[in-house]
Amino acid sequence: MAHKKKPLKEDFQLKERFKIESEVFDRQTLLILYKAIKKGILQTVDYPVSTGKEANVFRATTPSGANVAVKIYKIETAPFFRKSEYLLADPRFRNIRMTDRNIAGAFAHKEFKNLEICENAGVHAPRPLYVDSHVLVMSFLGEEGLPYQTMDRSGPLHGEKDLDSILQDIRAMYRAGLVHADVSEYNIMMGPQPILIDFGQGVLLGHPNSKKFLERDVEIVLKYFEKRGMARDFGKTMEWMLEKE
Repeated sequence: MAHKKKPLKEDFQLKERFKIESEVFDRQTLLILYKAIKKGILQTVDYPVSTGKEANVFRATTPSGANVAVKIYKIETAPFFRKSEYLLADPRFRNIRMTDRNIAGAFAHKEFKNLEICENAGVHAPRPLYVDSHVLVMSFLGEEGLPYQTMDRSGPLHGEKDLDSILQDIRAMYRAGLVHADVSEYNIMMGPQPILIDFGQGVLLGHPNSKKFLERDVEIVLKYFEKRGMARDFGKTMEWMLEKE
């Protein structure tokens, strides 16, 4: 006679810590978060600050009381197969089995590695803290426990200085061997300076489409600012972007 699997006591302990229930808190996710709590990386997971088709981001706290961001890539509902081009040509994930669960975990690890490149290059981006399977912990972008707004909501806060900062970060990434591949006003948070976020699609320069993605990133940024009266020439910007030190 088969025995029913008993729910883990930790499942209930974790749910007690969470103020929000979500479809992303399945059993495996709960176990990963429990491990992070046991390691002293997290203390609580408070509430979602961003929800999307591929991942949800939660504000969380550490045992010291500091705020961090927890990004949980969705497994069952994530449309990752159509984005396989961002993984297949990346030597870091060449041998991945193309299942939803594996792809979700690969994107979390990919974002972690890309954020490490950004940190080393001095790019304004979240600081990577921890990754396990499809769960990524990063520095929290905000003040007094509240997240910064994205640029699509706030608009530029410092005029052309914001444009210069974004282009400088794209250039610094390129020189460090990385292209974001998804820059837009929705993936830029407005703090004391613009901060690039959502690096899961970022590709290394060895990717066959890296230059196309770079041009697309630059074009999107320039068009956004041009609509607000801050025009830059695309060709000259790309020459500056690609010039060697």
